[in-house]
Amino acid sequence: MGAWRGGDAAAGAELADRFARPLGFGTAGLRGALGGGPGRMNRAVVIATSAGLGAYLNDQVDRPRVVVGYDARHGSQVFAMDAAAVLTAAGVQVFVLPGALPTPVLAFAVRHLDADAGVMVTASHNPASDNGYKVYLGARMTDDDGRGALIVPPADEAIAQASAQVRSVASVARAEAGWTVLRPEIVEAYRDGAVRTVGDASGTACSGLRIVLTAMHGVGADLATSVLRAAGFTDLHLVDEQARPDPDFPTVAFPNPEEPGALDLAFALATKVRADLVVALDPDADRCAVAVGGTTGWRRLHGDETGVLLGADAADRARDRGETATLACSVVSSRLLRLIATSAGLRFAQTLTGFKWIVRPAGLVFGYEEALGYCVAPDLVRDKDGITAALRVARLAARLKTDGRTLTDSLDDLARTHGLFLTDQLTVRMSDDEQGRATIAALVDRLRTDGPSALAGSAVVETTDLSRGTDDLPPTDGIVVLCADGTRVVARPSGTEPKLKCYTEVVHPVPPGADLATVRTTARQHLADVATDLAAALDLATG
Repeated sequence: MGAWRGGDAAAGAELADRFARPLGFGTAGLRGALGGGPGRMNRAVVIATSAGLGAYLNDQVDRPRVVVGYDARHGSQVFAMDAAAVLTAAGVQVFVLPGALPTPVLAFAVRHLDADAGVMVTASHNPASDNGYKVYLGARMTDDDGRGALIVPPADEAIAQASAQVRSVASVARAEAGWTVLRPEIVEAYRDGAVRTVGDASGTACSGLRIVLTAMHGVGADLATSVLRAAGFTDLHLVDEQARPDPDFPTVAFPNPEEPGALDLAFALATKVRADLVVALDPDADRCAVAVGGTTGWRRLHGDETGVLLGADAADRARDRGETATLACSVVSSRLLRLIATSAGLRFAQTLTGFKWIVRPAGLVFGYEEALGYCVAPDLVRDKDGITAALRVARLAARLKTDGRTLTDSLDDLARTHGLFLTDQLTVRMSDDEQGRATIAALVDRLRTDGPSALAGSAVVETTDLSRGTDDLPPTDGIVVLCADGTRVVARPSGTEPKLKCYTEVVHPVPPGADLATVRTTARQHLADVATDLAAALDLATG
């Protein structure tokens, strides 16, 4: 046989990668490109994984109960029905959500129905070529703080090991019927719970706020609209081009509100209708982006900005109620939340990345991660939830508007109180194959063994290898670089995409009477200089 050449070589590498290793459990389950082979998302992988999940559950409890949900991506409904058929045949009592719905509804249903586990078929904000399989545990499978949360070790390893015991897909029994398709009342229960817990208000404050909402071609538009309207937000405008589910995501390069250009249609509509607020959900509605207007046009708030606004709001409410409560965020998120919690007399918890960790601290009232994920009602949904986050942001914006103020004004207040914390991200995307993964690992090793001695003129005073663990965190793959002036960089491989993510943060004091706009300009340039030096240390171009 001749050597692979040109396109044949690329096809050969793709084929080899599909069979190089099975698609492993990453961030709380499976996620990857659709296609044949054990290293891709397909029916065979879903069937084997569901068989492993069923075996694991049956080994832990008698007659386990599982809720299965799915979004509108390519293959989602088929994968969900395969999961239901396999689990039912394994003796599991299975409930299937009544149609393509947001991930937060599945997370809610696990708690609401007192189920032992939940399966959600979704790839969240990944490209159209991907899909995934998320697993939640509840009821008899975990303690109260983790009930309804995504799986963590050792459950993930146990499920993976049980799945690996499947001899062949043909050997896995699949029922033709026997599961229960839930009625629409489960969606109504989520909506009512969201309004009661997060947005139970009416009157001029809500109706006076004009909101533009986009669902990014996902499954969140109808439910988010219903929740917001039920809470009194009637001046609501949908981005029609992105309102209906479309698994090809035709108007965006990536269905992620963080990506450049993803909110262009929303900004155009917001300008047209003179909106006060733009809210964007990702395709499965577990993430929420927020944008505000200004003299230079519309600006999407960084995830850390929205996170500290919601965190300060949660702290105020907990303090007013006299609660002993906890605010939490991941190690890659802004350190400002710790100061907010401390100043309010509340507990603070720093966690590993991912909501499977963020939602577990005792007494949690709010948790967030900078990648647009917010848990504002942990007793309702023990996961990030873009819909309840959107409602909480709208409540905050409406209350500020009645005082003639905005979310930006509230961010300024936090800066004057605690100092100006600005964050950004330097991201390196690689090919989703063996070579790409090896390159990402090599970049992390470079920071570990030969990192920069200074960033933006400030000496590096401490480098922490997270793979060894810290006093607050168990071991994980990542590096933390701290400079003398408080600048911080956290570098880690993404758990869901072939990316190296470097999270940068600078801190600038705001003296009494200082011009905050000038401080912001200085801090933004500082942040840009940090990114330039970091990229140089990694032999990368900034961007």
